[in-house]
Amino acid sequence: MSYPKIIENLIEQLVKLPGVGRRSAERMVFWFLNNPKEEAGAIAQAIVRVREGLMFCRTCNNLSETEACLVCTDQTRDQTTICVVEDPKDVLAIERTGTYHGVYHVLLGVISPADGKGPDDLKIQHLMKRVNGDQIKEIVIATDPDTEGETTALYLTRELKLSGVKVSRIGLGIPVGSSLEYADMSTLSMSLASRRPIE
Repeated sequence: MSYPKIIENLIEQLVKLPGVGRRSAERMVFWFLNNPKEEAGAIAQAIVRVREGLMFCRTCNNLSETEACLVCTDQTRDQTTICVVEDPKDVLAIERTGTYHGVYHVLLGVISPADGKGPDDLKIQHLMKRVNGDQIKEIVIATDPDTEGETTALYLTRELKLSGVKVSRIGLGIPVGSSLEYADMSTLSMSLASRRPIE
């Protein structure tokens, strides 16, 4: 015996979420059924609002509710240092450390030939315009220390060296093959503090 079709459909949709298996999806479905329908409605509305109410910052490509994100509009930030990251979630990971006070540039991906993603598929030209147009003194490359992240870092280093700006890479603390998203605050703080110039 199986669940009614409408329940099976919701389970199938929930299983698409990362980290959600069938058992977890079933528990969620019964939570929705056992709580007031306003609760389920609020969750559904929040999901729709995330999709419809967010955009990419016109300056750094971070997620924002307005054309310019909170970091870019913060006049207390060091506008001469740009930390380059892969995804918006990496901005939040670094911000949680409380040790970096510059601005960001989100590439929205990495160079990955296996996935058909090259430099032209990323926001690299946008970064180069920022470097050439603003008074940028340092670029901190904070891509993940995996194959794609290192490939992207090497490409960026080569491109940025031509502009004469100082280029550094996050240093100690991030294990090779891991993701910034899952690093703890102490590890990220150490990595930022021990960044090194790329020769």
